[in-house]
Amino acid sequence: MTPAPPDPQFSNALASRLDPESRKARANAAGMRALLLALGEQEDAIRQGGGLKAIEGQHGKNRLTARERLALLLDPGEEFLELGLFAAYEMYEEWGGAASAGVVTGLGLVAGRLVMVIANDATVKAGAFFPMTAKKVLRAQAIAMENRIPTLYLVDSSGVFLPLQEDVFPDQDDFGRIFRNNAVMSAMGIPQITAIMGMCVAGGAYLPVMTDHVLMTEGSGLFLAGPALVQAAIGQKYSSEELGGATMHAEISGTVDFKEPNDHVCLARLRSLVARLGHRPGAPFDRRPYDPKRDAPKFAAQELYALLDPDSAKATGNSYDMHEVIARLVDRSEFDEYKPDYGKTVLCGYGRIGGFAVGIVANQKTHQTHTSQSGEKRVEFGGVIYAESAEKAARFIMDCNQNLIPLIFLHDVNGFMVGRDAEWSGIIRAGAQMVSAVANSTVPKITVIVGGSFGAGHYAMCGKAYDPRFLFAWPTARYAVMSGASAATTLVEVRIRQMERGGKHLSEEEKSQVFASIKAAYDEQTDCRYAAARLWVDAIIDPAKTREVLLTALKAAALNPEVAKFHPGVMQT
Repeated sequence: MTPAPPDPQFSNALASRLDPESRKARANAAGMRALLLALGEQEDAIRQGGGLKAIEGQHGKNRLTARERLALLLDPGEEFLELGLFAAYEMYEEWGGAASAGVVTGLGLVAGRLVMVIANDATVKAGAFFPMTAKKVLRAQAIAMENRIPTLYLVDSSGVFLPLQEDVFPDQDDFGRIFRNNAVMSAMGIPQITAIMGMCVAGGAYLPVMTDHVLMTEGSGLFLAGPALVQAAIGQKYSSEELGGATMHAEISGTVDFKEPNDHVCLARLRSLVARLGHRPGAPFDRRPYDPKRDAPKFAAQELYALLDPDSAKATGNSYDMHEVIARLVDRSEFDEYKPDYGKTVLCGYGRIGGFAVGIVANQKTHQTHTSQSGEKRVEFGGVIYAESAEKAARFIMDCNQNLIPLIFLHDVNGFMVGRDAEWSGIIRAGAQMVSAVANSTVPKITVIVGGSFGAGHYAMCGKAYDPRFLFAWPTARYAVMSGASAATTLVEVRIRQMERGGKHLSEEEKSQVFASIKAAYDEQTDCRYAAARLWVDAIIDPAKTREVLLTALKAAALNPEVAKFHPGVMQT
């Protein structure tokens, strides 16, 4: 029997009402481009590592820098999704800083295979491990474990940064956890290959030996204790080469599998080994054949610049239709919206990104009209989660788990609604439903913070504490318990009461000064770079590249064939 032709009246393609040429849109776009330009200059400075003198010192040892090695390792012309670029940003200033925490991590293609790369940057304090260095490597390993991504280590490190050893060495999630992860990843069957192209000393010497293959260049060193420490500890005097050089490990100890003359040959060998890795079964998520031209969104990605006012002072008041964002992310701008007329301050629906079926949960930033069960009409504020919105989202998240559909969360949330009416509507109970569904979700979750992400709304929308596979942020992203203005107002009132109890009364001008001081400090902590420095977000991304970044994340997630059974637990009703 011939199937019936599609109904010509059906269309799930999103329309766009955004006028990129309007005065407001042009102003927003100009502001976003200026923000991206400033961010790009900071990124370029970070990529210089320890600076030109340190780079020259690395070249003087006949060694490449971490980023030069990456350029040779990765497939030509392919994008490298760097993770944690801003790690340790404006931290450790008393020690001269640690650009990008002294290690480069990210996802890229090697011989056509998607891999995680972890490369020590020896131009930054000889590749020593600061507290954030360990945290960054552990985050990269966590991503690799959760998504079953082959992992390559390019080792060139002097070990723990001794002045901060108490914050690097002893705790559960410190330096030693890296080697524990090596063992666990091996047991999970995740390929790991290490190339030693410099120093690898002390406890760090365990890392390469706990991976599948070890490559080592001539002139490098691999030892538990260097010559000076050996002489001090046991009175024996040996050269670096005799103690732990590539020739010794290749011919005598048998520790390394491949001895190579230099970085270039070593990286070529590494590519050759990656090309021979076997292919395991993929994830059970649906992905249809995809053509980049045919299936591209109907609207230009650069138009996303026009949506938000990037001025942080106005950010919490941004009002825009989140459908405009979704229309520029999903294939053909096609989106099957779930319960579009109910709980309208949270958008839920199905689409595809690069052929992958996805479920999208997003905050709607325009105000919405809601009719209560008694027939009363009210206006619901954009960016606020109401009881019916939370209930809808919880049900949608459970549906996606039931049907093995990865979830994308798009944040611009002020939090849950407060007040008598909200409490009477059961906002706490409904919020608990949504938080519980997110917490117990087992399909991959990928989060993008577009604008604000405040209060418990951050948790309900799959913030860092709720195990997103990846968490990305636009340059306009800000998150904290509450916005800077709200927090400053609250803290000023507390400060004024404290002073008045001490007998001091402030003038209006003094109150304004206290408010400005508190707000400035709070705003600094809500800035996306502050978050990225502490690895609360994996990367700050260009809004126009959101679709490409999400596609890379989905490809990574699809490498893991295992999806645990979804158990929602006790759901408040």
